[in-house]
Amino acid sequence: MAAPSGTPRNRHERLLAMRAKRRLLHDSDVEAAIEAVDNNGLIPLLEDFVHLGHGRCRKLRLRALLIGIELCSQVHDGKIILERVTDILFFRLGAEMRTLLAIPEYPDHDQGFEAAYAVVRRLFHAMLAAMNPSPLPPNKHLSREDARRLTAAAEPAALAEREHRLALFTEAVLDESVRPLKSLIAEKSDGSVAIDATPIRTFSRGRRTAGPDLATDPDAGWYVREGDHRDPDSTTADVMRPATKHQKPTSNKRKGSKAPQKKAKYLFGYDAALAVTRDARYDEVLLTDRTPNPEILPALVIGVSLDKPGHRPAYNGLKTLCRLRDRGYKPGFLAGDLAYNNSEPGEWQLPVRALGFRPVYDYRIDQLGKQAETQGSILVEGTWYCPSMPQPLIDATKDLYTERIGRETWTKLIAARKAFRLVPKEHEDPEGHQRMMCPAEAGKVQCPLKPRSLHRGIHLPLVDPEPSPAGPVKVCRQRSLTIAPEAGAKHWQALEYGDEQWQKVYFRLRNSVEGYNGYAKNPLAETIEASGSRRIRGIAAQTVLLVFQLAHANRRKIKNWVETLALDGERPRRRTHHRRRTKPLGTWTPTGYLASAG
Repeated sequence: MAAPSGTPRNRHERLLAMRAKRRLLHDSDVEAAIEAVDNNGLIPLLEDFVHLGHGRCRKLRLRALLIGIELCSQVHDGKIILERVTDILFFRLGAEMRTLLAIPEYPDHDQGFEAAYAVVRRLFHAMLAAMNPSPLPPNKHLSREDARRLTAAAEPAALAEREHRLALFTEAVLDESVRPLKSLIAEKSDGSVAIDATPIRTFSRGRRTAGPDLATDPDAGWYVREGDHRDPDSTTADVMRPATKHQKPTSNKRKGSKAPQKKAKYLFGYDAALAVTRDARYDEVLLTDRTPNPEILPALVIGVSLDKPGHRPAYNGLKTLCRLRDRGYKPGFLAGDLAYNNSEPGEWQLPVRALGFRPVYDYRIDQLGKQAETQGSILVEGTWYCPSMPQPLIDATKDLYTERIGRETWTKLIAARKAFRLVPKEHEDPEGHQRMMCPAEAGKVQCPLKPRSLHRGIHLPLVDPEPSPAGPVKVCRQRSLTIAPEAGAKHWQALEYGDEQWQKVYFRLRNSVEGYNGYAKNPLAETIEASGSRRIRGIAAQTVLLVFQLAHANRRKIKNWVETLALDGERPRRRTHHRRRTKPLGTWTPTGYLASAG
Protein backbone atom coordinates (compact mmCIF):
# COMPACT_ATOMS: atom_id res chain seq x y z
CA MET A 1 0.00 0.00 0.00
CA ALA A 2 1.45 3.41 -1.01
CA ALA A 3 2.17 5.87 1.73
CA PRO A 4 -0.14 8.89 1.88
CA SER A 5 1.26 11.93 0.08
CA GLY A 6 1.44 13.93 3.30
CA THR A 7 3.55 11.49 5.32
CA PRO A 8 6.97 12.69 6.60
CA ARG A 9 8.74 9.93 4.70
CA ASN A 10 7.39 11.13 1.36
CA ARG A 11 8.24 14.74 2.14
CA HIS A 12 11.79 13.80 3.12
CA GLU A 13 12.32 11.87 -0.09
CA ARG A 14 11.11 14.79 -2.18
CA LEU A 15 13.34 17.24 -0.32
CA LEU A 16 16.33 14.93 -0.61
CA ALA A 17 15.72 14.71 -4.34
CA MET A 18 15.77 18.51 -4.54
CA ARG A 19 19.04 18.70 -2.58
CA ALA A 20 20.69 16.06 -4.76
CA LYS A 21 20.54 18.24 -7.88
CA ARG A 22 24.01 19.79 -7.77
CA ARG A 23 24.97 21.86 -10.79
CA LEU A 24 28.54 21.00 -11.71
CA LEU A 25 30.75 23.52 -13.46
CA HIS A 26 31.47 22.77 -17.08
CA ASP A 27 34.90 21.31 -17.71
CA SER A 28 35.67 24.00 -20.28
CA ASP A 29 35.20 26.71 -17.62
CA VAL A 30 37.50 24.86 -15.26
CA GLU A 31 40.11 24.44 -18.00
CA ALA A 32 39.97 28.19 -18.70
CA ALA A 33 40.62 28.90 -15.01
CA ILE A 34 43.51 26.42 -15.00
CA GLU A 35 45.03 28.17 -18.02
CA ALA A 36 44.65 31.59 -16.36
CA VAL A 37 46.36 30.47 -13.15
CA ASP A 38 49.14 28.62 -14.97
CA ASN A 39 49.84 31.69 -17.13
CA ASN A 40 49.85 34.39 -14.45
CA GLY A 41 53.04 33.24 -12.71
CA LEU A 42 51.62 33.17 -9.17
CA ILE A 43 52.56 29.57 -8.39
CA PRO A 44 56.36 29.99 -8.59
CA LEU A 45 56.01 33.35 -6.83
CA LEU A 46 54.25 32.00 -3.75
CA GLU A 47 54.88 28.29 -3.33
CA ASP A 48 58.26 28.80 -1.65
CA PHE A 49 56.74 31.15 0.95
CA VAL A 50 53.39 29.56 1.79
CA HIS A 51 53.81 27.27 4.80
CA LEU A 52 51.19 25.72 7.06
CA GLY A 53 53.51 25.07 9.99
CA HIS A 54 53.72 22.21 12.53
CA GLY A 55 54.70 19.74 9.81
CA ARG A 56 51.10 19.40 8.67
CA CYS A 57 50.72 17.72 5.27
CA ARG A 58 48.79 19.80 2.78
CA LYS A 59 45.45 18.39 1.71
CA LEU A 60 45.04 21.06 -0.97
CA ARG A 61 47.67 22.41 -3.28
CA LEU A 62 48.22 26.14 -3.72
CA ARG A 63 47.55 25.77 -7.45
CA ALA A 64 44.15 24.20 -6.76
CA LEU A 65 43.24 26.99 -4.32
CA LEU A 66 44.09 29.70 -6.87
CA ILE A 67 42.05 27.86 -9.51
CA GLY A 68 39.11 27.74 -7.08
CA ILE A 69 39.46 31.47 -6.43
CA GLU A 70 39.58 32.14 -10.17
CA LEU A 71 36.42 30.06 -10.72
CA CYS A 72 34.66 31.83 -7.83
CA SER A 73 35.56 35.16 -9.41
CA GLN A 74 34.10 34.09 -12.75
CA VAL A 75 30.89 32.70 -11.26
CA HIS A 76 30.22 35.46 -8.71
CA ASP A 77 31.18 38.71 -10.53
CA GLY A 78 34.65 38.91 -9.04
CA LYS A 79 33.54 38.44 -5.42
CA ILE A 80 35.67 35.94 -3.51
CA ILE A 81 34.03 34.24 -0.51
CA LEU A 82 35.85 31.24 0.90
CA GLU A 83 32.65 29.26 1.51
CA ARG A 84 31.88 29.55 -2.19
CA VAL A 85 35.45 28.60 -3.09
CA THR A 86 35.06 25.50 -0.90
CA ASP A 87 31.76 24.58 -2.53
CA ILE A 88 33.26 24.96 -6.02
CA LEU A 89 36.44 22.97 -5.38
CA PHE A 90 35.03 20.06 -3.37
CA PHE A 91 31.43 19.74 -4.55
CA ARG A 92 30.96 21.37 -7.96
CA LEU A 93 33.78 19.93 -10.05
CA GLY A 94 33.45 16.83 -12.16
CA ALA A 95 35.35 13.69 -11.19
CA GLU A 96 37.91 14.18 -13.97
CA MET A 97 38.72 17.75 -12.94
CA ARG A 98 38.95 16.84 -9.26
CA THR A 99 41.40 14.07 -10.09
CA LEU A 100 43.42 16.42 -12.31
CA LEU A 101 43.72 18.95 -9.46
CA ALA A 102 44.32 16.28 -6.78
CA ILE A 103 41.40 17.49 -4.67
CA PRO A 104 40.53 15.07 -1.84
CA GLU A 105 36.99 13.80 -1.43
CA TYR A 106 34.86 14.84 1.53
CA PRO A 107 31.35 13.66 2.42
CA ASP A 108 28.63 15.91 1.08
CA HIS A 109 27.17 16.84 4.46
CA ASP A 110 27.70 19.54 7.07
CA GLN A 111 30.70 17.94 8.74
CA GLY A 112 32.34 17.18 5.41
CA PHE A 113 31.81 20.77 4.25
CA GLU A 114 33.27 22.19 7.46
CA ALA A 115 36.33 19.98 7.12
CA ALA A 116 36.83 21.06 3.51
CA TYR A 117 36.25 24.70 4.44
CA ALA A 118 38.95 24.45 7.14
CA VAL A 119 41.41 23.20 4.51
CA VAL A 120 40.63 26.12 2.17
CA ARG A 121 40.66 28.71 4.93
CA ARG A 122 43.95 27.47 6.39
CA LEU A 123 45.76 27.54 3.05
CA PHE A 124 44.30 30.92 2.06
CA HIS A 125 45.46 32.56 5.29
CA ALA A 126 48.89 30.96 4.93
CA MET A 127 49.08 32.59 1.50
CA LEU A 128 48.06 35.94 2.99
CA ALA A 129 50.69 35.66 5.72
CA ALA A 130 53.40 35.39 3.06
CA MET A 131 52.26 38.71 1.56
CA ASN A 132 51.03 40.69 4.57
CA PRO A 133 52.88 44.04 4.83
CA SER A 134 51.27 44.90 8.17
CA PRO A 135 52.62 43.95 11.61
CA LEU A 136 49.12 44.25 13.16
CA PRO A 137 46.84 41.19 13.41
CA PRO A 138 43.22 41.66 12.29
CA ASN A 139 40.01 40.44 13.94
CA LYS A 140 40.73 41.86 17.40
CA HIS A 141 40.51 45.27 19.04
CA LEU A 142 44.18 46.02 19.68
CA SER A 143 44.97 48.74 22.15
CA ARG A 144 46.99 51.59 20.70
CA GLU A 145 49.83 50.74 23.07
CA ASP A 146 49.95 47.14 21.78
CA ALA A 147 49.80 48.40 18.19
CA ARG A 148 52.79 50.70 18.78
CA ARG A 149 54.70 47.85 20.43
CA LEU A 150 54.05 45.43 17.55
CA THR A 151 54.97 48.04 14.96
CA ALA A 152 58.24 48.85 16.74
CA ALA A 153 59.14 45.16 17.06
CA ALA A 154 58.52 44.36 13.38
CA GLU A 155 61.46 44.02 11.00
CA PRO A 156 61.17 46.66 8.23
CA ALA A 157 63.03 44.46 5.73
CA ALA A 158 60.61 41.57 6.23
CA LEU A 159 57.59 43.87 5.90
CA ALA A 160 59.06 45.39 2.73
CA GLU A 161 59.63 41.93 1.25
CA ARG A 162 56.04 40.89 1.93
CA GLU A 163 54.79 44.19 0.49
CA HIS A 164 56.80 43.49 -2.65
CA ARG A 165 55.24 40.02 -2.96
CA LEU A 166 51.77 41.54 -2.59
CA ALA A 167 52.54 44.03 -5.38
CA LEU A 168 53.77 41.20 -7.62
CA PHE A 169 50.58 39.25 -6.85
CA THR A 170 48.33 42.15 -7.90
CA GLU A 171 50.36 42.73 -11.06
CA ALA A 172 50.16 39.07 -12.07
CA VAL A 173 46.37 38.92 -11.62
CA LEU A 174 45.78 42.19 -13.51
CA ASP A 175 48.17 41.30 -16.34
CA GLU A 176 46.34 38.03 -16.87
CA SER A 177 43.00 39.88 -17.03
CA VAL A 178 44.21 42.16 -19.85
CA ARG A 179 46.20 39.44 -21.67
CA PRO A 180 43.77 39.31 -24.66
CA LEU A 181 44.54 43.00 -25.39
CA LYS A 182 48.14 43.15 -24.11
CA SER A 183 49.72 43.09 -27.58
CA LEU A 184 47.21 45.64 -28.89
CA ILE A 185 47.92 47.96 -25.96
CA ALA A 186 51.63 47.82 -26.79
CA GLU A 187 50.93 48.34 -30.50
CA LYS A 188 48.03 50.81 -30.60
CA SER A 189 48.04 52.81 -27.35
CA ASP A 190 50.24 55.81 -26.54
CA GLY A 191 50.78 54.41 -23.02
CA SER A 192 49.01 57.20 -21.13
CA VAL A 193 47.87 56.47 -17.59
CA ALA A 194 45.48 58.11 -15.14
CA ILE A 195 45.92 57.45 -11.44
CA ASP A 196 43.34 58.11 -8.78
CA ALA A 197 42.53 56.91 -5.27
CA THR A 198 38.94 55.78 -4.77
CA PRO A 199 37.53 54.90 -1.32
CA ILE A 200 36.35 51.36 -0.59
CA ARG A 201 34.79 50.04 2.59
CA THR A 202 36.27 47.26 4.67
CA PHE A 203 34.42 44.52 6.56
CA SER A 204 34.87 46.22 9.93
CA ARG A 205 33.27 48.95 11.99
CA GLY A 206 35.43 52.00 12.50
CA ARG A 207 36.48 53.16 15.94
CA ARG A 208 36.99 56.68 17.22
CA THR A 209 40.20 58.18 15.85
CA ALA A 210 41.33 59.21 19.33
CA GLY A 211 39.84 56.16 21.05
CA PRO A 212 41.81 53.69 23.20
CA ASP A 213 41.78 50.81 20.71
CA LEU A 214 41.81 50.04 16.99
CA ALA A 215 39.14 48.52 14.77
CA THR A 216 39.15 44.84 13.89
CA ASP A 217 40.74 45.89 10.60
CA PRO A 218 43.67 47.82 12.10
CA ASP A 219 45.13 48.91 8.75
CA ALA A 220 41.99 50.79 7.61
CA GLY A 221 41.02 54.37 8.40
CA TRP A 222 38.28 56.96 8.08
CA TYR A 223 37.54 58.63 4.75
CA VAL A 224 35.68 61.95 4.97
CA ARG A 225 34.56 63.98 1.96
CA GLU A 226 32.32 67.01 2.02
CA GLY A 227 29.72 67.18 -0.77
CA ASP A 228 30.36 65.32 -4.00
CA HIS A 229 33.51 63.45 -5.03
CA ARG A 230 35.11 66.28 -7.01
CA ASP A 231 38.34 67.75 -5.66
CA PRO A 232 37.27 70.30 -3.02
CA ASP A 233 40.46 72.36 -3.47
CA SER A 234 40.29 72.49 -7.25
CA THR A 235 37.47 74.08 -9.19
CA THR A 236 39.93 75.47 -11.69
CA ALA A 237 39.47 72.68 -14.21
CA ASP A 238 35.69 72.88 -13.78
CA VAL A 239 35.77 76.58 -14.60
CA MET A 240 37.67 76.05 -17.84
CA ARG A 241 35.52 73.08 -18.92
CA PRO A 242 32.90 74.27 -21.43
CA ALA A 243 29.30 73.92 -20.26
CA THR A 244 27.28 71.09 -21.80
CA LYS A 245 23.86 71.48 -23.35
CA HIS A 246 22.00 70.64 -20.14
CA GLN A 247 24.43 72.35 -17.76
CA LYS A 248 24.59 75.97 -16.73
CA PRO A 249 28.01 77.66 -17.01
CA THR A 250 30.08 77.30 -13.85
CA SER A 251 29.65 80.23 -11.51
CA ASN A 252 32.20 80.70 -8.75
CA LYS A 253 31.22 81.61 -5.25
CA ARG A 254 31.91 85.28 -4.56
CA LYS A 255 33.29 86.56 -1.31
CA GLY A 256 30.67 86.79 1.38
CA SER A 257 28.13 84.55 -0.35
CA LYS A 258 26.67 81.63 1.56
CA ALA A 259 27.62 78.17 0.36
CA PRO A 260 24.84 75.57 0.31
CA GLN A 261 25.10 72.95 3.02
CA LYS A 262 26.28 69.60 1.66
CA LYS A 263 26.11 66.26 3.36
CA ALA A 264 29.48 64.84 4.36
CA LYS A 265 30.43 61.34 3.26
CA TYR A 266 31.97 59.10 5.93
CA LEU A 267 33.48 55.74 5.12
CA PHE A 268 35.72 53.38 7.07
CA GLY A 269 38.05 51.51 4.78
CA TYR A 270 40.90 52.11 2.36
CA ASP A 271 41.96 54.30 -0.50
CA ALA A 272 42.49 52.11 -3.55
CA ALA A 273 44.97 53.84 -5.88
CA LEU A 274 44.06 52.63 -9.37
CA ALA A 275 46.28 53.08 -12.43
CA VAL A 276 44.11 53.07 -15.55
CA THR A 277 45.64 52.91 -19.02
CA ARG A 278 43.93 54.77 -21.85
CA ASP A 279 45.02 56.25 -25.19
CA ALA A 280 44.92 60.00 -24.60
CA ARG A 281 45.06 60.84 -28.31
CA TYR A 282 41.45 59.95 -29.02
CA ASP A 283 37.97 60.51 -27.69
CA GLU A 284 35.65 57.53 -27.42
CA VAL A 285 33.72 58.70 -30.48
CA LEU A 286 31.44 56.21 -32.22
CA LEU A 287 31.78 55.46 -35.91
CA THR A 288 29.08 56.43 -38.42
CA ASP A 289 27.31 53.11 -37.81
CA ARG A 290 27.11 53.94 -34.08
CA THR A 291 29.63 51.25 -33.06
CA PRO A 292 32.93 51.78 -31.21
CA ASN A 293 36.13 52.28 -33.16
CA PRO A 294 38.17 49.04 -32.87
CA GLU A 295 41.36 51.14 -33.06
CA ILE A 296 40.55 52.78 -29.70
CA LEU A 297 40.94 50.33 -26.83
CA PRO A 298 38.87 50.49 -23.61
CA ALA A 299 40.29 51.92 -20.41
CA LEU A 300 41.61 49.15 -18.14
CA VAL A 301 43.17 48.90 -14.68
CA ILE A 302 46.81 47.80 -14.75
CA GLY A 303 47.86 48.68 -11.19
CA VAL A 304 46.38 48.95 -7.70
CA SER A 305 47.64 49.72 -4.20
CA LEU A 306 45.77 50.07 -0.89
CA ASP A 307 46.44 52.34 2.07
CA LYS A 308 44.58 54.35 4.69
CA PRO A 309 42.55 57.16 3.12
CA GLY A 310 44.74 60.20 2.43
CA HIS A 311 47.96 58.45 3.49
CA ARG A 312 51.05 58.47 1.27
CA PRO A 313 49.38 59.15 -2.10
CA ALA A 314 52.71 59.68 -3.85
CA TYR A 315 54.22 56.49 -2.42
CA ASN A 316 51.22 54.36 -3.35
CA GLY A 317 50.88 55.91 -6.78
CA LEU A 318 54.54 55.43 -7.55
CA LYS A 319 54.36 51.82 -6.38
CA THR A 320 51.75 51.10 -9.08
CA LEU A 321 53.80 52.84 -11.79
CA CYS A 322 57.38 51.80 -11.13
CA ARG A 323 57.18 48.37 -12.77
CA LEU A 324 54.90 49.17 -15.70
CA ARG A 325 57.76 49.33 -18.19
CA ASP A 326 59.12 45.97 -16.99
CA ARG A 327 55.63 44.50 -17.47
CA GLY A 328 55.51 45.65 -21.10
CA TYR A 329 53.63 48.96 -20.81
CA LYS A 330 55.30 51.97 -22.41
CA PRO A 331 55.05 55.32 -20.59
CA GLY A 332 52.96 58.18 -21.96
CA PHE A 333 51.07 61.06 -20.40
CA LEU A 334 50.21 60.75 -16.70
CA ALA A 335 47.26 62.51 -15.03
CA GLY A 336 46.34 62.54 -11.37
CA ASP A 337 44.43 64.72 -8.95
CA LEU A 338 45.87 67.31 -6.56
CA ALA A 339 46.90 64.70 -4.00
CA TYR A 340 49.76 63.70 -6.30
CA ASN A 341 51.17 66.95 -7.70
CA ASN A 342 51.03 68.55 -4.23
CA SER A 343 53.56 65.99 -3.01
CA GLU A 344 57.22 66.77 -2.56
CA PRO A 345 59.06 66.74 -5.94
CA GLY A 346 61.46 64.03 -4.81
CA GLU A 347 58.54 61.77 -3.86
CA TRP A 348 56.41 62.11 -6.99
CA GLN A 349 57.17 64.67 -9.72
CA LEU A 350 60.81 63.79 -10.36
CA PRO A 351 60.40 59.97 -10.04
CA VAL A 352 57.52 59.83 -12.54
CA ARG A 353 59.56 61.86 -15.03
CA ALA A 354 62.48 59.50 -14.48
CA LEU A 355 60.14 56.62 -15.33
CA GLY A 356 59.43 58.28 -18.68
CA PHE A 357 55.94 59.66 -17.96
CA ARG A 358 54.87 63.13 -19.10
CA PRO A 359 52.71 64.55 -16.31
CA VAL A 360 49.67 66.77 -16.86
CA TYR A 361 48.26 68.50 -13.78
CA ASP A 362 45.57 70.81 -12.53
CA TYR A 363 46.29 73.38 -9.79
CA ARG A 364 44.66 74.92 -6.76
CA ILE A 365 43.59 78.54 -7.08
CA ASP A 366 46.50 79.66 -4.88
CA GLN A 367 48.96 77.93 -7.25
CA LEU A 368 47.87 79.70 -10.44
CA GLY A 369 50.00 82.29 -12.21
CA LYS A 370 53.75 82.51 -11.61
CA GLN A 371 55.02 79.44 -9.74
CA ALA A 372 58.84 79.43 -9.97
CA GLU A 373 61.83 81.15 -11.56
CA THR A 374 65.21 80.01 -12.86
CA GLN A 375 67.94 82.03 -14.60
CA GLY A 376 65.38 84.78 -15.20
CA SER A 377 62.75 82.67 -16.95
CA ILE A 378 59.43 82.21 -15.14
CA LEU A 379 57.31 79.11 -14.67
CA VAL A 380 53.65 79.95 -15.23
CA GLU A 381 51.19 77.11 -14.63
CA GLY A 382 53.75 74.44 -15.45
CA THR A 383 55.52 75.99 -18.50
CA TRP A 384 58.66 78.14 -18.79
CA TYR A 385 58.11 81.59 -20.31
CA CYS A 386 59.91 84.82 -21.06
CA PRO A 387 60.16 87.02 -17.92
CA SER A 388 58.62 89.92 -19.87
CA MET A 389 55.37 88.11 -20.67
CA PRO A 390 52.54 90.61 -19.99
CA GLN A 391 50.85 90.34 -16.60
CA PRO A 392 47.33 89.78 -18.05
CA LEU A 393 48.67 86.62 -19.69
CA ILE A 394 50.28 85.46 -16.44
CA ASP A 395 47.06 86.02 -14.46
CA ALA A 396 44.65 84.74 -17.13
CA THR A 397 43.44 81.65 -15.26
CA LYS A 398 43.23 83.53 -11.95
CA ASP A 399 41.03 86.12 -13.64
CA LEU A 400 38.86 83.39 -15.16
CA TYR A 401 38.36 81.81 -11.74
CA THR A 402 37.45 85.12 -10.09
CA GLU A 403 35.15 85.97 -13.04
CA ARG A 404 37.09 89.07 -14.08
CA ILE A 405 37.13 87.63 -17.60
CA GLY A 406 34.97 85.13 -19.48
CA ARG A 407 35.95 81.84 -20.98
CA GLU A 408 36.27 83.22 -24.51
CA THR A 409 38.72 85.92 -23.38
CA TRP A 410 40.63 83.37 -21.31
CA THR A 411 40.99 81.08 -24.33
CA LYS A 412 42.51 83.93 -26.36
CA LEU A 413 44.92 84.83 -23.55
CA ILE A 414 46.07 81.23 -23.20
CA ALA A 415 46.71 81.11 -26.96
CA ALA A 416 48.65 84.40 -26.74
CA ARG A 417 51.00 82.85 -24.17
CA LYS A 418 52.50 80.53 -26.79
CA ALA A 419 54.56 83.32 -28.33
CA PHE A 420 56.37 83.89 -25.01
CA ARG A 421 57.14 80.24 -24.30
CA LEU A 422 60.76 79.11 -24.10
CA VAL A 423 61.40 76.87 -27.09
CA PRO A 424 63.14 73.49 -26.66
CA LYS A 425 66.43 73.47 -28.55
CA GLU A 426 67.24 69.83 -27.84
CA HIS A 427 65.56 66.80 -26.32
CA GLU A 428 66.09 66.15 -22.64
CA ASP A 429 69.34 64.35 -21.84
CA PRO A 430 69.26 61.09 -19.84
CA GLU A 431 69.46 63.09 -16.60
CA GLY A 432 66.47 65.31 -17.49
CA HIS A 433 68.36 68.52 -18.38
CA GLN A 434 67.14 70.39 -21.44
CA ARG A 435 68.46 73.28 -23.53
CA MET A 436 65.78 75.95 -23.99
CA MET A 437 65.89 78.92 -26.33
CA CYS A 438 64.67 82.46 -25.69
CA PRO A 439 61.46 83.08 -27.72
CA ALA A 440 63.07 86.11 -29.37
CA GLU A 441 65.96 83.94 -30.59
CA ALA A 442 63.41 81.43 -31.87
CA GLY A 443 61.59 84.09 -33.90
CA LYS A 444 58.40 84.04 -31.79
CA VAL A 445 58.61 87.61 -30.41
CA GLN A 446 60.59 90.81 -30.94
CA CYS A 447 62.81 92.04 -28.11
CA PRO A 448 65.01 95.18 -27.90
CA LEU A 449 67.57 93.12 -25.93
CA LYS A 450 67.94 90.87 -29.00
CA PRO A 451 68.40 93.34 -31.90
CA ARG A 452 68.32 90.55 -34.46
CA SER A 453 64.73 89.80 -33.50
CA LEU A 454 63.45 93.31 -34.37
CA HIS A 455 61.76 94.43 -37.60
CA ARG A 456 60.36 90.98 -38.40
CA GLY A 457 56.79 92.17 -38.84
CA ILE A 458 53.94 93.50 -36.77
CA HIS A 459 52.49 90.01 -36.43
CA LEU A 460 55.15 89.23 -33.80
CA PRO A 461 54.58 90.63 -30.28
CA LEU A 462 57.06 93.24 -29.05
CA VAL A 463 58.19 92.57 -25.49
CA ASP A 464 59.02 95.35 -23.06
CA PRO A 465 61.78 94.18 -20.68
CA GLU A 466 61.79 95.85 -17.30
CA PRO A 467 65.07 97.73 -16.77
CA SER A 468 67.25 96.60 -13.87
CA PRO A 469 70.42 98.09 -12.33
CA ALA A 470 71.95 94.62 -12.45
CA GLY A 471 71.35 94.36 -16.18
CA PRO A 472 69.41 91.73 -18.13
CA VAL A 473 68.83 88.34 -16.56
CA LYS A 474 70.61 85.28 -17.93
CA VAL A 475 67.80 84.14 -20.22
CA CYS A 476 67.88 87.58 -21.87
CA ARG A 477 71.68 87.70 -22.18
CA GLN A 478 72.11 84.30 -23.78
CA ARG A 479 70.63 82.67 -26.84
CA SER A 480 69.78 79.53 -24.87
CA LEU A 481 70.16 78.06 -21.41
CA THR A 482 69.99 74.68 -19.68
CA ILE A 483 67.09 74.05 -17.33
CA ALA A 484 67.64 71.34 -14.72
CA PRO A 485 64.79 68.93 -13.85
CA GLU A 486 64.77 70.20 -10.25
CA ALA A 487 63.87 73.75 -11.38
CA GLY A 488 60.13 74.24 -10.83
CA ALA A 489 59.77 70.47 -10.47
CA LYS A 490 56.72 70.63 -8.20
CA HIS A 491 54.52 72.33 -10.81
CA TRP A 492 56.20 71.59 -14.16
CA GLN A 493 54.15 69.65 -16.67
CA ALA A 494 54.58 68.45 -20.23
CA LEU A 495 51.74 70.45 -21.85
CA GLU A 496 50.79 74.11 -21.75
CA TYR A 497 48.15 74.42 -19.07
CA GLY A 498 44.69 75.20 -20.40
CA ASP A 499 45.40 74.99 -24.12
CA GLU A 500 43.41 72.71 -26.41
CA GLN A 501 45.78 69.74 -26.21
CA TRP A 502 46.04 69.98 -22.42
CA GLN A 503 42.26 70.00 -22.05
CA LYS A 504 41.88 66.98 -24.31
CA VAL A 505 44.59 64.90 -22.62
CA TYR A 506 43.81 65.87 -19.02
CA PHE A 507 40.05 65.49 -19.21
CA ARG A 508 40.23 62.27 -21.23
CA LEU A 509 42.50 60.66 -18.66
CA ARG A 510 40.67 61.96 -15.59
CA ASN A 511 37.28 61.01 -17.03
CA SER A 512 38.58 57.53 -17.80
CA VAL A 513 39.74 56.77 -14.27
CA GLU A 514 36.62 58.28 -12.69
CA GLY A 515 34.48 56.35 -15.17
CA TYR A 516 36.26 53.11 -14.31
CA ASN A 517 35.69 53.73 -10.60
CA GLY A 518 31.96 53.94 -11.25
CA TYR A 519 32.09 50.93 -13.58
CA ALA A 520 33.68 48.69 -10.94
CA LYS A 521 31.38 50.02 -8.19
CA ASN A 522 28.29 48.94 -10.14
CA PRO A 523 25.99 47.24 -7.59
CA LEU A 524 24.93 44.74 -10.27
CA ALA A 525 28.54 43.68 -10.89
CA GLU A 526 31.75 43.85 -8.82
CA THR A 527 30.49 46.37 -6.21
CA ILE A 528 34.03 47.21 -5.10
CA GLU A 529 32.96 49.97 -2.69
CA ALA A 530 30.72 47.68 -0.62
CA SER A 531 32.30 46.00 2.41
CA GLY A 532 30.22 42.84 1.99
CA SER A 533 31.98 41.99 -1.26
CA ARG A 534 35.28 41.42 0.67
CA ARG A 535 34.62 39.69 3.99
CA ILE A 536 38.16 39.11 5.25
CA ARG A 537 39.95 41.81 7.24
CA GLY A 538 43.44 43.18 6.90
CA ILE A 539 45.24 45.07 4.15
CA ALA A 540 46.63 41.90 2.53
CA ALA A 541 43.23 40.20 2.38
CA GLN A 542 41.49 43.33 1.15
CA THR A 543 44.11 43.80 -1.58
CA VAL A 544 43.92 40.19 -2.77
CA LEU A 545 40.12 40.18 -2.84
CA LEU A 546 39.97 43.59 -4.53
CA VAL A 547 42.43 42.68 -7.29
CA PHE A 548 40.24 39.74 -8.34
CA GLN A 549 37.26 42.10 -8.49
CA LEU A 550 39.23 44.51 -10.68
CA ALA A 551 40.44 41.66 -12.88
CA HIS A 552 36.82 40.61 -13.36
CA ALA A 553 35.88 44.21 -14.21
CA ASN A 554 38.67 44.27 -16.82
CA ARG A 555 37.42 41.05 -18.40
CA ARG A 556 33.83 42.28 -18.33
CA LYS A 557 34.84 45.53 -19.98
CA ILE A 558 36.86 43.79 -22.69
CA LYS A 559 34.02 41.34 -23.38
CA ASN A 560 31.40 44.11 -23.58
CA TRP A 561 33.65 46.16 -25.86
CA VAL A 562 34.27 43.27 -28.26
CA GLU A 563 30.55 42.42 -28.32
CA THR A 564 29.71 45.95 -29.54
CA LEU A 565 32.23 46.02 -32.43
CA ALA A 566 31.11 45.70 -36.04
CA LEU A 567 33.81 43.46 -37.54
CA ASP A 568 34.24 42.25 -41.15
CA GLY A 569 30.91 43.75 -42.18
CA GLU A 570 28.92 41.89 -39.51
CA ARG A 571 26.49 43.52 -37.13
CA PRO A 572 27.67 43.82 -33.48
CA ARG A 573 26.25 41.34 -31.00
CA ARG A 574 25.23 44.05 -28.55
CA ARG A 575 24.38 47.72 -28.84
CA THR A 576 26.54 50.35 -27.20
CA HIS A 577 25.37 52.18 -24.10
CA HIS A 578 26.25 55.63 -25.42
CA ARG A 579 23.53 58.23 -25.36
CA ARG A 580 21.23 58.14 -28.37
CA ARG A 581 22.30 60.49 -31.16
CA THR A 582 20.02 63.53 -31.48
CA LYS A 583 19.06 65.32 -34.67
CA PRO A 584 21.08 68.43 -35.63
CA LEU A 585 19.44 71.81 -35.14
CA GLY A 586 19.18 72.36 -38.92
CA THR A 587 16.74 69.46 -39.14
CA TRP A 588 14.03 71.69 -37.68
CA THR A 589 14.64 74.63 -40.07
CA PRO A 590 11.80 75.11 -42.62
CA THR A 591 12.85 74.10 -46.12
CA GLY A 592 14.04 77.01 -48.24
CA TYR A 593 15.25 79.26 -45.42
CA LEU A 594 18.83 77.91 -45.34
CA ALA A 595 21.09 77.20 -48.26
CA SER A 596 22.01 73.55 -48.68
CA ALA A 597 25.42 72.41 -47.50
CA GLY A 598 26.26 71.25 -51.02
